[in-house]
Amino acid sequence: MKTLDKIPTGKIERASQLLKTGIKIGGNYVAYYGEKIVNPELNRDKLNENNAEDIYDGLKNLKGSALKVAQMLSMDKSIMPQAYVDKFSLSQFSVPPLSAPLVKKTFKKYLGKYPEELYDTFTPDAVNAASIGQVHKATKDGKTLAVKIQYPGVADSISSDLALVKPIATRMFNLRGKDSEKYFKEVEYKLLEETDYVLELKQSQDVSEWCKKIENLRFPEYFPEFSSEKILTMEWIEGEHLSEFTAHNSNRELGDKLGQALWDFYMYQMHYLKQVHADPHPGNFIIDKNEKLVAIDFGCIKHVPEEFYVPYFELADPKVINNPKLFTDKLYELEILRNDDSPKEIEYFTKMFHDLLSLFTLPFHGNYFDFSDEEFFGKIAQMGEEFSKDTQLRKMNGNRGSKHFLYINRTFFGLYNLLHDLKARVDTKTFEKYID
Repeated sequence: MKTLDKIPTGKIERASQLLKTGIKIGGNYVAYYGEKIVNPELNRDKLNENNAEDIYDGLKNLKGSALKVAQMLSMDKSIMPQAYVDKFSLSQFSVPPLSAPLVKKTFKKYLGKYPEELYDTFTPDAVNAASIGQVHKATKDGKTLAVKIQYPGVADSISSDLALVKPIATRMFNLRGKDSEKYFKEVEYKLLEETDYVLELKQSQDVSEWCKKIENLRFPEYFPEFSSEKILTMEWIEGEHLSEFTAHNSNRELGDKLGQALWDFYMYQMHYLKQVHADPHPGNFIIDKNEKLVAIDFGCIKHVPEEFYVPYFELADPKVINNPKLFTDKLYELEILRNDDSPKEIEYFTKMFHDLLSLFTLPFHGNYFDFSDEEFFGKIAQMGEEFSKDTQLRKMNGNRGSKHFLYINRTFFGLYNLLHDLKARVDTKTFEKYID
């Protein structure tokens, strides 16, 4: 695979790269509409493929927050066209890595020594490359290690990248006024946290200790002496990424076992720790040789404040959903409904969120849920398609919900998709046995 000797870090360089991508996309639309004149039956599949290819190619060399956005979009399987999901999912663990000289330079700067001076062996070529960092294999004192190295300039470019994305996002989601700033600040804050490997080391060790009692779940060992703000060293665990495993697994009982571990892990974090691994994509979970689920990458941990947690999960209760007064009160508590809404907006968003939550919270309505249920996921996909085509929604003020929705909803959406991939049938209450 081609390696990178340099990553654009300046605002002008990065803006120029995005502009080139925009020009390519514009050309794709011109070609599409030209063909459609000749062939009115032409659908948008080829256009989506071309756009996904050009956007991914433009972002993969930028890395950092720009590529992280693509990774987040790839989790949105029921809303994004499949061409985008397929292409953007590559950003989870398959992008051009840094060259060996740039890797050595990073070690010298942040640990004071070259990698060959720190480890017994070190592979100069990355075995894995994603949005914020890449992974190398090393050995030390008979132990095999995974060494994650952060790309240069990632943290410094987050604010400027988001400034470039902001006008597009504001238009796409119809965000209005200064209130929309809270969403961008939340994303910026979490992305900056993800670039702090000292924080990630602490979070990794803490969550590993707190959740070690959960059955069929495993965590790597971490090595602070070989870690710094831009380098993180942990135990290398042999296995398959979850997406690789689900592509061939035909053992329903094994899928159930792993799915139960995944569900219990997330519910224990959410309901007891009140903080959660908020990046549930397949590249962050490995199935080891003993058929255990291995959770990695704790750079994105979302803390769940009590004032959000309580009304959020009250909305998962059918007794609240089906009581108009209680339901409306919770929508105001969670900032879904606003005091400056018009009667038309109140009526529209109350119905919209009632329909949405009645469906999306179904896994919480009983003691058991089958995540292989195609009808459930088909309804979610259909609802997403209806929202994307709803012209009335585009005219409404899009500033909906507490800033905490961004990462909590993303967490549940990603979790549901992983459980669907596993075809898992889970007991939704077993996590309670782990709570002291």
